[in-house]
Amino acid sequence: MLRRLTVENYVLIDHLEMELDPGLNIITGETGAGKSILLGALGLLLGARNDGAAMKDATRNCTVEGLFDLAGLGLEAFFEENDLDYAPQTTLTRVITPAGKSRAFVNDMPVQLAQLRELGTRLLDIHSQHQNLILSSEEFRTSALDTVAGNGELLEQYATQYTATQQLKRELAALREAAAEGRRNEEWLRHQTDELTAANLRAGEQAELEQELAILENADRIGEALTSLRNALDTDETGILAQLKGAESELNHLRGHYPTAGEYADRLRSVLEELKDIDAAAAEASERLDTDPERLAKRSARLDALIALQQKYRTADETALIALRDEGAAKLAAIVHGDEAIAEAEAALQRATEVTLTLAGRLHQAREKAAAGFEKHILATLARLGMPDTVFRIELAPLAEPGKTGTDAVRYLFSANRNVTPRPVEQIASGGELSRVMLALKALLAQRMQLPTILFDEIDTGVSGRIADAMGEIIASLSGAMQVVDITHLPQVASKGSAHFVVYKRDGRTGISRLDDTQRVTEIAKMLSGAEVTDAALAQASILLGR
Repeated sequence: MLRRLTVENYVLIDHLEMELDPGLNIITGETGAGKSILLGALGLLLGARNDGAAMKDATRNCTVEGLFDLAGLGLEAFFEENDLDYAPQTTLTRVITPAGKSRAFVNDMPVQLAQLRELGTRLLDIHSQHQNLILSSEEFRTSALDTVAGNGELLEQYATQYTATQQLKRELAALREAAAEGRRNEEWLRHQTDELTAANLRAGEQAELEQELAILENADRIGEALTSLRNALDTDETGILAQLKGAESELNHLRGHYPTAGEYADRLRSVLEELKDIDAAAAEASERLDTDPERLAKRSARLDALIALQQKYRTADETALIALRDEGAAKLAAIVHGDEAIAEAEAALQRATEVTLTLAGRLHQAREKAAAGFEKHILATLARLGMPDTVFRIELAPLAEPGKTGTDAVRYLFSANRNVTPRPVEQIASGGELSRVMLALKALLAQRMQLPTILFDEIDTGVSGRIADAMGEIIASLSGAMQVVDITHLPQVASKGSAHFVVYKRDGRTGISRLDDTQRVTEIAKMLSGAEVTDAALAQASILLGR
């Protein structure tokens, strides 16, 4: 439950702090005093998006902080899954910087906004006036019925199976489309694959051909150059090798008389070895040199053929041609075996659909079973709220095919008069009737969901007198099992609280204060009589408070 709420620099709030009771906390105040601002700040704390107008002072951070008591809520697993430090007394913090940046913290550890939002949904449910329109959402209607039916685990099983079935549908559709496209392109695909297969492609062949052709096309010049090199090196008497060998011999004879001559001889020996290697390599190259015009023509034709294929199929090299050939072969194989793959996929989809429908059937049965108790509770609560002749019925209409939550379209049929044919509640109920239906729903759901805290924002709109008193009793009864925060304009409801806060505006700033017993009498008297508090109003306020 929410123990303490602190708000700094939010819209009209400079600083606000409130300590809440475990039971029913009442918040009242004149229209425009800032109750909606307080609600907005609480929304920020629970992960709502910043609308860009959060700051009162644009030079300071806007900060909203809430201290929550988590004891007994079983949230340890959530903290572990999100790598957060669990503490029975946990602080949630939301900070908006002057630059508009949003930061969120749980026990001073930074978290993503989605994590803050997920944790917030487990701590507090906010019901504001506009949420009466949520009755028009089939998702809400179905979720409410499933909550009462206790379908949580079954819904998870169904959702997993439904997702798998949808994936199989997509895979089957892809196979069918691929098969259809393959049949449309089969003739061209086969021609392409056959041509590329016949070309006997090999990776790296083009580079080898280009290098070999460069040699073949210049074979005469290369041969002349090699011959000239060998003549210069190895002519019997005038060649470089003969002359250097003679010089080496002379220098070796002088080694004993002139040490430097020995150094020269040694260095010359290294040069001679290198030149001999060059001569041998040139001789080998000369022997390998091919000047065959027929080979030149064949290699040139092969290169032209490769380039022609690349141009035809708009590829960069023979590696891309090989990839295109293999892709074509795979597509042809898929065409050949496509019917088999489609048959297998159809069988798998059929099996998955049967399981999906089985789970959907179990959901339908559970919903049918829970519907009677659901209707009974709503009708009993509405009777307490001055609507004894109400008709409220849950209708489960079959969907054409399974949806995300089964095969049921859930409708709430309603009539305030049993002599009038019931119609969908969102189409026929007035504002006051919607408020009462939603309170009845929230009262039922809050018990089943075991939320620690629920906040009602003027859920009592459109009611007064005896009905307002009954509404207050219902709201107060909820506080026996959870913490309730109720923003209200009705004195009958306000009198039921265990703690009473009043929101006020002073010097353009919104503040909040907790009322003592005497102040509560005066505040409720104001709600009864207006700005001028009469003795009769004070007396009536005391009666409402049981004084």
